[in-house]
Amino acid sequence: MNKRDLLNFRDLSRDEMVRIFALATGLKRKQRQEIPHPLLARKCLAMIFEKPSLRTRVTFEAGMVQLGGHAVFLGPNEVQLGVREAPADCARSLSRWVDLITVRTFSQAILEEMAAYASVPVINALTDLSHPCQVLADCLTLIEHKGDLKGLKVAFIGDGNNMVHSWMEAAEKLPISFAVACPRGYEPNRQIEEQARKNGARITVTDSVEEAVTGADAVYTDVWASMGQEEETAERVKAFRDYQVNEKVVAMAKKDAVVMHCLPAHRGQEITHEVLEGSQSIAFDQAENRLHVQKAVMVWLLRSFKDLDDDPWITT
Repeated sequence: MNKRDLLNFRDLSRDEMVRIFALATGLKRKQRQEIPHPLLARKCLAMIFEKPSLRTRVTFEAGMVQLGGHAVFLGPNEVQLGVREAPADCARSLSRWVDLITVRTFSQAILEEMAAYASVPVINALTDLSHPCQVLADCLTLIEHKGDLKGLKVAFIGDGNNMVHSWMEAAEKLPISFAVACPRGYEPNRQIEEQARKNGARITVTDSVEEAVTGADAVYTDVWASMGQEEETAERVKAFRDYQVNEKVVAMAKKDAVVMHCLPAHRGQEITHEVLEGSQSIAFDQAENRLHVQKAVMVWLLRSFKDLDDDPWITT
C-alpha cells in the first residue's frame, strides 16, 4: 500500500471522507460501550507540536492509546524545526522509529517538507493555512445533529483563516454550501478560494454578516487573533467589532441553526457567553469528536478500508 498523508482535503476523496465519518461513528460507539478497539496495537505516533494545544494534543495522544498504540509528544523546544533540525532530517529520522507523524506548526511548507521526506504517513494537526482534522470533526458533529450534510449551509463569521480554508476545501467534496463574512482586508486566501470554486464548491465571501448568516444551518466562529498574531490583537478587536456571534446574529439564521466554535473561545469578543452556553451551541460536541475523527484518520492511514471491510470487529 502506498503511503498516504492528510495535509489538506486534496488528499481525500468524497468517498474517503464519508467512510472516515462512518468509522469515527463506529469507534465512538465502541468507546461509549467500553469495548476495546486496539486497531493500531503496537503502533507508535510521533507528535511534533510547534504551537500550544489542548484539544489537538489530548485527542491525538489519548486516541492512539485507545487504539492500542503509543504516542510520543515532542514540544517546540525539543525539535525546533528549521532551526535546530531541518524538517527533512527530522522526518527521515522519525520514519525509522515510528509508524505515524502528526505535525502542528506555523508554516504549511514545513508540513509539506516533512511529508515529502517521511516514509510513514503525516497528518496536519494545524498550520496557519489549514486545519483539516477540525473540519472533519465539525462535519461529523453536524451529521449527528442534522442527520445528513446534504443541503446544509455553514456560515463562518470572522477572520478568513485556516479554518475557513479547510471549510472551502471541504465544500469541494461535500454537499454543503459555505459562506464567510469578514471585514475587508481579512478575506481568505484567494488562491484557495478560486481553486475551490473551480472544483465546484458553493462559496460566498462577503463583508455582510447578514448575507452570510441568512438561511444558515450552522453559524461558526473562531478567535479573531490566532496563534502568532498576538501583536495584532488590539487592531483586530477593532476591525472585527461588528463580527461577533451574538443572539442578534444567531436569530438571522434558521430557527434550528446550531452554533459552532473550534475553541478556545474568547467570550465577549468573537462570541458572547450567552450564545456559547446556549441551547443551540454544539461547541463541546465538536471538541469531543476531535477524538473519534482523529482515531478514524489514523486507522485509515495505517490500514486500508478493504482491510477494515473484512474485519469482523468493524462490520459488527
